[in-house]
Amino acid sequence: MRKRVVVFAAATVIAAKFGMAAMLPVETGFGWKDGWVAEWKSDVPGLEIRDSSTEVRDGLVKVVRRWTWNGKEPLEKVTLSVRCRVKGDSKQLKPFMPGILMYGNPSNKGRTDGRVPVFAGDKGEFAIFEEHRLPMPFVLLENANGGEFVAIHTLPSPIRGAVREDLWWSIGVEVADGGTDIVMLSGPIGYNRRRSVAKARQGAAMKYDETYVTLRPGQVVEKTFWIQTGKATQDAFGFEQAMDVSLDLFKPYRTDCYEPFERIFRVKRDYAITRWMEERGASGFNMYDCGIGMTDVYDRAHRRREIVLGWCGCAATCGYALPVLDIDKGDWVKAQNSLDFISDMFGATIRPSDGLFCVRYNLDTGKTSGGDPVSCGQALNCIVKAIRFAEKSDGRLNSAKWRAFAEKALDAIAASILKPNWQEPKSTNAGFLVAPLVAGSEIFGKKEHLAAAKKLAAVFERRYFGYDGVYWGGTLDARCEDKEGAYAAFQGYAALLWNAINGRARRPRRADNGQDIQSPSAEEKKYARLAQHAMNMMLTYTMVWDATYPPGRLSDHAFKSTGWTVVSAQNQHLDAFGVLATPEIWRMGEYLKDDRLKKLAAVMYRSCFQLTDDSGSLGEQIQHTNFGQRGDMSDVYRLRGGYAERWTVFWLTAHFLNAAAEFKEMGVNP
Repeated sequence: MRKRVVVFAAATVIAAKFGMAAMLPVETGFGWKDGWVAEWKSDVPGLEIRDSSTEVRDGLVKVVRRWTWNGKEPLEKVTLSVRCRVKGDSKQLKPFMPGILMYGNPSNKGRTDGRVPVFAGDKGEFAIFEEHRLPMPFVLLENANGGEFVAIHTLPSPIRGAVREDLWWSIGVEVADGGTDIVMLSGPIGYNRRRSVAKARQGAAMKYDETYVTLRPGQVVEKTFWIQTGKATQDAFGFEQAMDVSLDLFKPYRTDCYEPFERIFRVKRDYAITRWMEERGASGFNMYDCGIGMTDVYDRAHRRREIVLGWCGCAATCGYALPVLDIDKGDWVKAQNSLDFISDMFGATIRPSDGLFCVRYNLDTGKTSGGDPVSCGQALNCIVKAIRFAEKSDGRLNSAKWRAFAEKALDAIAASILKPNWQEPKSTNAGFLVAPLVAGSEIFGKKEHLAAAKKLAAVFERRYFGYDGVYWGGTLDARCEDKEGAYAAFQGYAALLWNAINGRARRPRRADNGQDIQSPSAEEKKYARLAQHAMNMMLTYTMVWDATYPPGRLSDHAFKSTGWTVVSAQNQHLDAFGVLATPEIWRMGEYLKDDRLKKLAAVMYRSCFQLTDDSGSLGEQIQHTNFGQRGDMSDVYRLRGGYAERWTVFWLTAHFLNAAAEFKEMGVNP
């Protein structure tokens, strides 16, 4: 590999050019006024600034910038900076900051209330965030016209001498004359035209002011970053190429520090059994834990006894997972009874108009309620997997009721989608219907199911395979660019891909004329590309590095953030939802012959078990950054390092079991 090294050349004279971009001469900020740097200076007597650059490979240069303060007195109210100018029309230079600002968050165009960061490239716009907020620590600008892109990858770090506790470097973008800058600063942040604010709540920003540092005599500060340049194609958008580099730089594949796969699913199975309820003719798994040891805000929820399908409840999951994992013979009985009850109780609520059904049953009132594409789709997906497994169970499971329920719902869903006047969904939440529709076409032999799945998938292809829209609103509480939205599309595309591959497998090897007809069809290639695109978008929400934390719960646990996933542009905390996607990520790794994906899937599954307590319980809302959803929100500087240990809705167990069962059926021990 060719490398070119420039050892600590004066940064003030370096103007290395990177295609459409150039490193700008260094400026240092001084003072603080109206919530931002008061002035910038290019020459500060006694402040030595040097760069060391290394050409790692074509299109990737490593830079270490070093500041040394040689003065005899402290240098106060200082802001250090790195700035790379990307030339072009700022409106066409689409910024991508993983987990935060995907191509500017176009679905939230015009919104400036602080709920979601937005960036359209207008004059005066900026979007600069704390480095610990980035799951894959890079910022990219991609030209939507020609495809040229520039990305800066950073080695995230706090900075010494900060006036604020736990101050980290910041990184982001800012519109400039003739283009847009990728900028790194030693602390200042802001977005949506508001300086010195943090994305600290679901619906609002919080003040995050006076983020400067003091340099002591002899103090050295170094900042490591990489500059990547390239050109996007239909086969690999710029964010995908940057994601590849991020994986190669951070290599987030270590698993020996986590619990083994088999112990994880056994612990989660044991905890699931504690949620089992069987009374008044009902059988199933409670979404809540009935308030044992719970207080405050959680009391009202945890007093409820409800069997809830999909989303937070995932009551159908164990009907599939428990027999596959086969830990105890009683688990087979629970699986049979739970899916029988679900089929009887919720099957009666299927709407002929669109196939959706109630998803919530309250044991105390005997009433059903709810119904949405996310929960219905997730429930149906588990039920069709249970049907398939039952066919291989030598009569130990009777899937007659499950088949009747699934077929009735899928028939109505497909009929609704195939209507000429069908109204397209506004978000990707309906993407969760694609996989069960595909499975329904295979189980029940109905072409209408597959046709509906393809029609629905085509909506997301048209809307999100490009720059003008990003997988949006897959969950019930996030109307924004969203990890679960990307997963909904990925799951659906992957199901269509495996269906196309199975069709190829059923074809003869050669035609009568001897021509090889086993090569991938155009349809297979299309769904492979779409599945890869949605998967990669989802994976950019995945932490590839271990953040450090201030004293608190996460620090007490020696928590490792690698493998956890940021929820969305709105909900800026980590959770374990990515566990659900790990079998599909593994399959894509096999299909694409990319072992990195298989290793990453193993890390995602095993790392997300970390905070599980001795009873098997796991909370959520890991506060890896300055963001909280509830509790004491009075001090933005102390939000990092906590998590909602007592919010233990059933999905936190069910996703581990669902993925474990899929891995077991695949013959994989991640």
